[in-house]
Amino acid sequence: MPDIDWEEPFCGEGNSCFRLGTDLTGNAYIAVAGQEDHYLTDTREALRTLIHDIKAGRADHLL
Repeated sequence: MPDIDWEEPFCGEGNSCFRLGTDLTGNAYIAVAGQEDHYLTDTREALRTLIHDIKAGRADHLL
């Protein structure tokens, strides 16, 4: 497992808590809080784009 620097959990209603993390080689990680050993990973730029797109409403159809 890479050396991941996890941020504090981001929590919505109920138990939907997620954590974002980064490593020293420029990768970004997303995991369910408490299950950080099962993560998704991509570049920091990909994570940045995902967050911007979500904020812009491009994922609202999933709600």
